[in-house]
Amino acid sequence: MKTISDLGDLRGKRVLVRSDLNVPLDGTTITDDGRVRASVPTIVQLADAGAQVLVVAHLGRPEGKPDAKYSLEPVATRLGELIEPQVYFAKDTVGEDAKNQIASLANGDVLVLENVRFNAGETSKDDAVRGKFADELAELADVFVSDGFGVVHRKQASVYDIATRLPAAVGGLVEAEVKVLKRLTESPERPYTVVLGGSKVSDKLGVIDNLLDKADNLLIGGGMVFTFLKAQGHEVGKSLLEEDQLDIARDYIAQAEAKGVKLVLPTDIVVAPEFKDANASTVAADSIPADQLGLDIGPDSGAAFAALIASSRTVFWNGPMGVFEMSSFEAGTRAVAQALTEVDGLSVVGGGDSAAAVRQLGFEDSDFGHISTGGGASLEYLEGKTLPGLDILEGK
Repeated sequence: MKTISDLGDLRGKRVLVRSDLNVPLDGTTITDDGRVRASVPTIVQLADAGAQVLVVAHLGRPEGKPDAKYSLEPVATRLGELIEPQVYFAKDTVGEDAKNQIASLANGDVLVLENVRFNAGETSKDDAVRGKFADELAELADVFVSDGFGVVHRKQASVYDIATRLPAAVGGLVEAEVKVLKRLTESPERPYTVVLGGSKVSDKLGVIDNLLDKADNLLIGGGMVFTFLKAQGHEVGKSLLEEDQLDIARDYIAQAEAKGVKLVLPTDIVVAPEFKDANASTVAADSIPADQLGLDIGPDSGAAFAALIASSRTVFWNGPMGVFEMSSFEAGTRAVAQALTEVDGLSVVGGGDSAAAVRQLGFEDSDFGHISTGGGASLEYLEGKTLPGLDILEGK
């Protein structure tokens, strides 16, 4: 795949850069600007090269029509606070306001276009409809740079189709993400530990399938652990359970043993009678009371997980260990995050809820080797799937 340095002199050229600015909002307040900050280096690189930078991105799922609560205007404002070049905002994506503002841009200026998903063509399953919108995007620019790693697993107009219409390259963010993921799948230093959490086993099937042949240790926490505990014949009370995944969980346990992979489940669980930040207690993982539900891994498990993580040379973590948003159930996730900061090697936080968790718990991005901006894209890459937004750029 070509990088920005392969595009030649960009001075005076209009560069359409697909960023991932899909940040959480409370009204118009950004509650986690990690993706905005991660997008800055590529945007600044293009502006410093003298390009007129057109930033296209999405926010939420507005169903193909304008919706004020999904406007990118607050994001454009935050971007303007983070970078030196002047940042402007267009109130549409390919309409009159965007075209008028593009016509008046100076070299080095940055224009954020309104939410690309306000246009039905962006996410259409019809190639012709999506292609027509990609044509409209292509008319705005001379060059395309793909820098939204969180969307490269989507076959969408501003991710996939646009790359067939303009000279195209990957930005620094996508380049860095792919390099890290290749290290995780092709040449991990050992011991290699994978930590999986989150709510459902079914969300992680492909990752477990693919990494059981690569990892030395597989640590399971979060809501998905109760399906594994139930598969071993243990009572899980009112905890989250996927009955239809019990046989699959048993198979993974057997596969891990056969392959020599250390599959580690919690030995203790923090429980409560209901989904509230009160009346929490710690019980053995194999004897959760029938009237309780598990909401975090326990302190002994947190310490055991942390010891394995800290002694590893490569660690990939995706999914919190419990309901970290509540103070009574954050300790397991905190223990895992802290251990990742102590890894003498590569530590990767796999985006999504894990990235949100480490920031909410007070960790800095620089505490880790890498924090992915694309949870879903990272998982699909680790599953061995083809990512359309990357595939279309190979060989260009």
